[in-house]
Amino acid sequence: MSHHFDLVIRNAHCATGADTFMADIGVRDGIISALGQGLASGAQEIDAKGAWVTPGGVDGHCHLAEPIKGDVEMADDFLSGPRSAACGGTTTIIPFAVQQRGQSLREAVEQYHQRAGQQSCVDYAFHMILTDANQQVLNEELPALIEQGYTSFKIYMTYEDMMLSDREIINTLAVAREHGALVMVHAENFDCIAWLTERLLAAGHTAPKYHAQSRPMLVEREATHRAISFAELVDVPILIVHVSGKEAIEQIQWAQNKGLKIYAETCPQYLFLSTDDLGGEDDYEATKCICSPPPRDPQNQAYVWDGLQADTFSIFSSDHAPFSYADPKGKQAFGDKPSFDKVANGIPGLETRLPLLFSHGVMSGKISIEQFVQITSTNVAKMYGLYPRKGSLSIGADADFIIWDTETQRTIRNANLHHAVDYTPYEGITVNAWPAMTFSRGTLLWNQGEFVAPQGHGQFLKCGMPQPAKPKVHSQPFKRQEAQHG
Repeated sequence: MSHHFDLVIRNAHCATGADTFMADIGVRDGIISALGQGLASGAQEIDAKGAWVTPGGVDGHCHLAEPIKGDVEMADDFLSGPRSAACGGTTTIIPFAVQQRGQSLREAVEQYHQRAGQQSCVDYAFHMILTDANQQVLNEELPALIEQGYTSFKIYMTYEDMMLSDREIINTLAVAREHGALVMVHAENFDCIAWLTERLLAAGHTAPKYHAQSRPMLVEREATHRAISFAELVDVPILIVHVSGKEAIEQIQWAQNKGLKIYAETCPQYLFLSTDDLGGEDDYEATKCICSPPPRDPQNQAYVWDGLQADTFSIFSSDHAPFSYADPKGKQAFGDKPSFDKVANGIPGLETRLPLLFSHGVMSGKISIEQFVQITSTNVAKMYGLYPRKGSLSIGADADFIIWDTETQRTIRNANLHHAVDYTPYEGITVNAWPAMTFSRGTLLWNQGEFVAPQGHGQFLKCGMPQPAKPKVHSQPFKRQEAQHG
């Protein structure tokens, strides 16, 4: 008997970035070829029984297998990182090809392709990280790479070996404008951080909690304002990444209200971690939560939720930066009581991003399921030129989707996760949503608690021109809605 479809998902409660509906989903050759009621038979049939089905997650900000100076290594490569993504419902990832100072940008991209190999079980694209904005790079290499499908790149306003000067940032934005690329900006003021760090260390303050004190909100606010000013000067859209709190959010909303194309991203660490997680005077296990910008005070989490509700943030990414804790090549590269300024910066989060936000955002009523799909999938695919192939439950899109289990309460335990990191900062948080099944191009990757992906299923994606939606204008100045947060 010949079947009409390779796969049919029956009775799916579909959610897109725009609406929700009941449908059967018919898949042929890895593509969604029909959405409707009572579709013809499939070679494989799955009854979703009315469970939520959303497009596969697109994580537009994660770090895997990056070369790092010194004896530090990332725990996740292109085998373990994508595996953990799939188990958490993410079917497309966009990690970074890092240019070292003095290195050709093209060489950095080629080396990163070699690191990726044929290992990934989910589809992937690359951003570039630009650390050397010389004339050769800006006039020749960058335009050629944009043309070849690397249409987004990240620049830093901090970290001595990565940051660009103001003039270099302006030059770089001008290239992005001319060639239609999207610039992601890590906005923190380097000189303020360096000055504060020196003073803290001179006073003998080395514990993890002082990491946050070396990077107060104003260093993010100032750099965010400066990045916005440069983008306004050059007339080019930018994305401010991993926005941590109120002061930067106010700058971004001000810019959006002026009609500037300023986009913003936030991450789980700013909703679920706080300064409390950076421990006390002698709590060196708190190095597990060192990331930049750091988690802010507990009240600040409410501002970040407000920013999500108000659509200030276009996207919600993990910023997965995997360094194991009890590891001489990870968080303990400088011993088991390292000075905060020496700790490998970043936390893991690829697998937990979607369950955390679905549970504590959608199921608690803070955001709608349409908003969830927008910020975790649809907007990300648009932002990086992968839409409508990715981020969509529509005919002709790749058959990337999640069937959700929202009936089972779970507690996040690192022992149950699939990354290669020896901890999760979200240990002990309960969630009542987790992917039951994850499909990529019609192939089952994750099935009821079991990782079943074929090795190397993932394909490299060339990105088209970024097509981010217009930022929302906020009708009134940013105000906390006390009542929403109980």
